[in-house]
This record gives sequence, structure tokens and C-alpha cells, in this order.
Amino acid sequence: MQRNVRQKKILELIKEKEIETQQELCSELSALRFEVTQATVSRDVRELHLYKAKGESGRYRYVASEWKEPQVPEKMLSLFRTCVVKICTVGNTVVVKTLNGNGGNAGAVIDMLDYPEVVGTIAGDDTVFSLCENIEKAKTVHNRLNEIVGK
Repeated sequence: MQRNVRQKKILELIKEKEIETQQELCSELSALRFEVTQATVSRDVRELHLYKAKGESGRYRYVASEWKEPQVPEKMLSLFRTCVVKICTVGNTVVVKTLNGNGGNAGAVIDMLDYPEVVGTIAGDDTVFSLCENIEKAKTVHNRLNEIVGK
């Protein structure tokens, strides 16, 4: 329960204040009597899909992504974890290498995840190309996919 309460408070804090660093977020939470470490806040930032955008003062600040991870059947995620050999980013494209014959399945999972950063996906026999809006968004998708496969 503490995690959910803390994450809800983080979302409230970043709406109210221009918080630029994880250290600032730790300080704000500590002032509210949450016992946190930088590692905990880092994990929360990742799980909440927070990113930085320029605030009104010109300083970068944390903001919440509107994206919420859709529910993908566990069988499909398990297949994805099993068949993915390598994930890399080339410019604004995320390339997923799979075992032979599994590109289509991996592509279907990526489509089901419905990442807003992905413009489109092309799947072959053992390779999936996911075209993203820009290099930074490709890195975001790359990191999310790595989290799914446990790398």
C-alpha cells in the first residue's frame, strides 16, 4: 500500500511544483514523512512513466505520461520474453530480433502494447521494426521492451 500512496503523492507533487531532479522529489517526499531513497524514487519515476519537459519557468520538470500500459495476455508476454533474442535502437527505429518464425508474434505484442511513441510496426520472420516519432521516443520504447523481457 505504501508504494501506491507514495506514487499517488508523486503525481500530485509534480502537478503542483516544477520538480526537476530525483533528489528534489526525494526531499519533497521526505518533508511529507515518506521514507524514500533515490533508488526508490528512480523506480517510481520509471513505473509511472514520468519524463521531463520544459516548465513555465524554463526549467525542466517531471511530468506524467498520458500513456497507460494496456493489458496484454500473459501468454503473449511469455511468448515475447521467450522468443526475443535482442533489442536495439537505430535512430528512431527499435529493432527486435527474435527466434526464427517469431517475428509476427513479437510484432503483434508490440502492437497490443499500443505505445504512443510507435508510429508503425513491420514484422518479418525473425525481425520487427518499430518506427518511432524520434530518437528519444525510440529509446523510451527500447527501455520498456527491455523491461518486459527482463534485460
